[in-house]
Amino acid sequence: MQFNVAVVVLLSCFLAGCDGGQGDDLDQFMENAAVNMSMTVDPLPEVLPYTPLPYNADDTLVDPFKARQTKRGAGSLQPNTNRPKELMESFPLESLLYVGSMSKQGSKFALIKTPDGVLHQLRVGNYIGPNFGLINSIQDGAITIKEVVQDDFHGDWVERDASINLQE
Repeated sequence: MQFNVAVVVLLSCFLAGCDGGQGDDLDQFMENAAVNMSMTVDPLPEVLPYTPLPYNADDTLVDPFKARQTKRGAGSLQPNTNRPKELMESFPLESLLYVGSMSKQGSKFALIKTPDGVLHQLRVGNYIGPNFGLINSIQDGAITIKEVVQDDFHGDWVERDASINLQE
C-alpha cells in the first residue's frame, strides 16, 4: 500500500510540473501568426489566347505527317535500300554496348552486346543501327560509324559520324 501511495505522490509531482504556464514558444507563435499573415493574394497572370501558326505547305519544309520520299538526284548520296537488312540494324545505337574487341584470322572484330544480353561479333563493313550505319573502324576504345540520314529541312541524304565507346 505504501508503494501505491508513493507512486501516486510521484505522479502528481510530475503533473504539477506540466502546468502549461506562460512563456511557451508554441503559444506565442500561435498568437503572433495571425498578426503576420497577409490577407491579399496576388492575381493569376493573364492567359493569352492561343493563336495557331499556319503550316507552310510549300517546298521549304517537310510535311511531318507524310512518309519521307527518297530523292533521286544526279550524284546525290543514297543509301542502298534494296540490300537485305542485317540483324544489328534493328537496334538503336544508344542501346548497344561495345564491350571489347578481338582478332581472328587477321581480322579485327568488335564485340557488341544487345539489350537482350546477346553478344555479337561485327567487323568493318557491317551495318549497325537504324540509320544505315556502316562500321568504318574498330579501335580499342571506340567503334566509328558513318550513318546516312535525311536532312530535316530539304529531305536530302547526308552523312554523319557516330561512334560507340568501349564500356568498361
